[in-house]
Amino acid sequence: MDANVLGNDVQSINVLTVIASESYDSFAKGLQTELADAVAGRPVAVTADLFKGKVIVDARGNEQVVDGDTAQAIFEDLISNGYVKRGVLTDKYYADKANGAIQVAEEVADSRDSVINILDSVYDSRAMQPENARDKNVELQVDPDKLAMPEFKALWKRISPKSVYVVDFDTDELVKKAIASLNQNLHVPKIFFKVETGAMDEIKSKDSLLDGSAFSKSKSSTYDSSKQIRVGSSVKYDLIGKLVGETGLTRKAVVAILTGLEKSVFEQFKFNPEEFIIKAAALINDEKATAIIQHITYNVLDEHYDTDIFTEPTIKGKLGTNAMKAQRHQGYAEQRRAYLQKHKRISEYDSENLMYSVIQEVLAEEAFSSIGCAEHVSLATLVKDYEPLAAEERKYAHNPLTHVDFLLFNQMDKRPVLAIEVDGTAFHKAESKQAERDMKKNSILEKCAVPLLRLRTDGSGEKEKIRNALKRD
Repeated sequence: MDANVLGNDVQSINVLTVIASESYDSFAKGLQTELADAVAGRPVAVTADLFKGKVIVDARGNEQVVDGDTAQAIFEDLISNGYVKRGVLTDKYYADKANGAIQVAEEVADSRDSVINILDSVYDSRAMQPENARDKNVELQVDPDKLAMPEFKALWKRISPKSVYVVDFDTDELVKKAIASLNQNLHVPKIFFKVETGAMDEIKSKDSLLDGSAFSKSKSSTYDSSKQIRVGSSVKYDLIGKLVGETGLTRKAVVAILTGLEKSVFEQFKFNPEEFIIKAAALINDEKATAIIQHITYNVLDEHYDTDIFTEPTIKGKLGTNAMKAQRHQGYAEQRRAYLQKHKRISEYDSENLMYSVIQEVLAEEAFSSIGCAEHVSLATLVKDYEPLAAEERKYAHNPLTHVDFLLFNQMDKRPVLAIEVDGTAFHKAESKQAERDMKKNSILEKCAVPLLRLRTDGSGEKEKIRNALKRD
């Protein structure tokens, strides 16, 4: 097909028409953003210039523009940690990133996620490699010593008997309850259609893609159920059949339910058939589940399951799909789950959120009611005299991003009582960059006469440790 065949239409024949499954504005904006990303050049090497001028955000939402010195410090720290070699991200970087153990320069320690996001913008051909699914295949290994434990044997004796269950409920009763539930709770919204038409005739610049001006909207129309839209005659709904399939009831029972509905309730079907079927089936299934629970009976048999069910078959799975890696549950893990379910977050780190909850419980005791708690207090606010500090300590204390995780203080005179640091086992391991920073912070707080308590994320007895530290003060 060319100009000899198409004539003047050769330039207009290649028009892509898209019927999007989202709003016009959302589709147009997303398409232009993707095009802008595609035409933008991605950096291919890690250098100090990669970070210079970038905006990074710390855990408290404070923004900072990276200057030349900070950019150089970030780059040199990446090299010293073994994350960059000859401008390329190493396997060690990707391994530490997967384990959440990335270390960055102390100048941007609170903005680690922003630094990682900048590094992720670097093009890496390894990111396009397909996943080797076999690497995640695992086979269950049963520990015979665990099977022989008295605690397991006692549990197995209680749960190993085989049983059968019987459900016997009145269908007429279920039909009546389903009708009552549908008449009271079935509310189906009417369908509204909004059709918006637009075109992108040309791309003048990347800026026009980013600001959304490359797309021009030419028409917008709204339709509701009162207006008819011509569709193929093949669109039909088998209401009874669909409800039978969704609920497992007989056609007779479904017909009895539908014929018992109030006229205004049943007429909602014509406004939005698909939604009617989905919501009606859900309400019927709720009543069905209630009937089963109320009428189910279990009969215990004389037969028992043997522990061979754990050892005879070979049980295989795939990590992340139907198999999960088991970890030893320390006290912190249990407390963390309970905390995240019941309390708001005051930090991006779960360990700090949990510690804040523990501190609040201690301070709620009458003996410590005069003590308050502040989180992420800048180290510079605690240093009143810089003379006793070494040069490196002064530089560290002056850094606005350096802080203590929690500061406990006297609410009457605001005097610092106790600083608390939450130390992750991987991030604060011995001889790491973070361990060096910890030593500086320890020395600074000691010279400022501020007691410091460090609590590990894999430790225990935190409340008692905090109480003892406060009593020493």
